[in-house]
Amino acid sequence: MAKIAARLDRRALRSALLDYAVITLGVLMLALANDVFLIPNNVFSGGATGAALLINSYVPLPVGTLVLLVNIPLVVLGILFLGGWRFLARTTYAVVVYSLLLDLLRPLSERPVTTDPLLYTLYGGLLAGLGIGLVFRSKGTTGGDDIVAQLIFRFKGIPVNASIVAIDAVILALVGLRFGPEKALYALISAFAASKAIDFTLQGFRPTRMAYIISDKPDEIAARVQSVTGRGVTFLTGQGAYTGRPYRVILTAVRQAELPVVTEIVRDEDQSAFVIVSEAREVLGYGFKPLPEPPPQPPTALRATVRHVRKRLRGGGGSPTSP
Repeated sequence: MAKIAARLDRRALRSALLDYAVITLGVLMLALANDVFLIPNNVFSGGATGAALLINSYVPLPVGTLVLLVNIPLVVLGILFLGGWRFLARTTYAVVVYSLLLDLLRPLSERPVTTDPLLYTLYGGLLAGLGIGLVFRSKGTTGGDDIVAQLIFRFKGIPVNASIVAIDAVILALVGLRFGPEKALYALISAFAASKAIDFTLQGFRPTRMAYIISDKPDEIAARVQSVTGRGVTFLTGQGAYTGRPYRVILTAVRQAELPVVTEIVRDEDQSAFVIVSEAREVLGYGFKPLPEPPPQPPTALRATVRHVRKRLRGGGGSPTSP
């Protein structure tokens, strides 16, 4: 048992080190996107970086320092109300390294690679999106609006994506007021490119699709899908609302390249079948990505202290050692 535990510990350590290396690469790409393409041309992104650039137009402090100052209270609130040892360690690491790299690489912004609006908005957005996507894949965040959106969801129930869009819209509106509407419009192009790059990074080169198949020949279709594609198939119970007839709905997850094979199988077996294809954000398990390792837990004393601070902020009493 001791050998197995030691092997598991080494595997967890290797996985964590790899995640931190990928986070470092991601924040490096994000810093390069800002220092090489966006900041020299006064294109503002959303989140903490956009807020820091706005503050920088009034206060002559380095942008990286301002990003760090903006993020410090947000990280503290995230630790208290969102919790998690992984959140504390990886978000703090990403924020600090990103802030340092922004200032260390700032000399690159003195001579921009290009002054063509189409080039610097698209390439800046794509590079920033790839960097953010790598951080997300390694179970980290870059702070800023990510934390604010999660806090809003926790206390108000507003979806995270909606909150991020609203926060970035406010920042871009302030950019438009400060620097003119043209810069805000360029920022929108950059943000759109970044969102597509984030999706690409999270989904990888082989996006996954889910297929729901309603047919009078579920056994035949399921058998062929399993034998031809090697993918698992699940039967769901359904009922037609108009006819009242019960159905066995076939559910399968396949790669994008395998989808034409599945539809051809369905067409061969039952031309009156009904097929619904949707995009799967992530598929974990056999044949796809492995299930993630459980996150390491903080020491008991730290968990108790965080619980105590949460209670005090909410108006409760108790001591740091109370459950």
